[in-house]
Amino acid sequence: MEIPIYQVDAFTSEPFKGNPAAVCLPDREQTDEWMQRVAAEMNLAETAFILPREDGFSLRWFTPALEVPLCGHATLATAHVLWETGRLSREAEAHFHTLSGLLVARRAGDKIELDFPAIETEPAALPADVRAALDVDPHYVGITPGVDGKNRNYLLELDSEDQVRRLAPDFGLLGRAAAAGVIVTARATTGEYDFVSRFFAVYAGVDEDPVTGSAHCALTPYWSRRLGKTEMTGYQASRRGGVVGVRLGEGRVYLVGDAVTVLSGQLLL
Repeated sequence: MEIPIYQVDAFTSEPFKGNPAAVCLPDREQTDEWMQRVAAEMNLAETAFILPREDGFSLRWFTPALEVPLCGHATLATAHVLWETGRLSREAEAHFHTLSGLLVARRAGDKIELDFPAIETEPAALPADVRAALDVDPHYVGITPGVDGKNRNYLLELDSEDQVRRLAPDFGLLGRAAAAGVIVTARATTGEYDFVSRFFAVYAGVDEDPVTGSAHCALTPYWSRRLGKTEMTGYQASRRGGVVGVRLGEGRVYLVGDAVTVLSGQLLL
């Protein structure tokens, strides 16, 4: 059996930047164990698995270690593959049925816009071991509600963009200290961006995620309040780096980015 699979760099127009995701298109339902094994084999932050249905597509995402309820870059990569391969008309929206409800992708000129849920944070105490693993003293600590009370993320605002860029976490300690992701962010000092961020998800088998759409679901309402703007540009300052255009709507976040296919092939199973 041959199953089409693609590797796409998301939130970038340049190959080998942004966030790589695998997009797998089996012709029938597969077991959770099989999808988890494929994701571990691909060894990327996320592998997306997509199946057509009458009212769109079912979409699931797996890291090398576990299934996640929301993923932006792999959704953007999946929409890109559907349009690029002609599986979906370029004029048509992509409707994805996921653990986070209905998500929509549409063309926005030469870019892709994702319609995602806005995620609010609430003030929280930062565990001492997480603080030690990051070696930071944030002036704001929040936490997201997650999905069904799981997959929560801390959101930490630091004093400067330079602090965010220079951060060198102790991943061993962070993995033992937090069963949650950690978003670190600061106001941008470069004119082309409004804020910068990084994202660490050691608990999910991803030390640092290069560009994280789901993190921007929380960053958007947070920075909208801080900056008094509903439309902004974020830069995720990982080694690969990536740009995410964001817009806050009524309970929704609209994420805009590019994507480029770097690999296509067949799983031989």
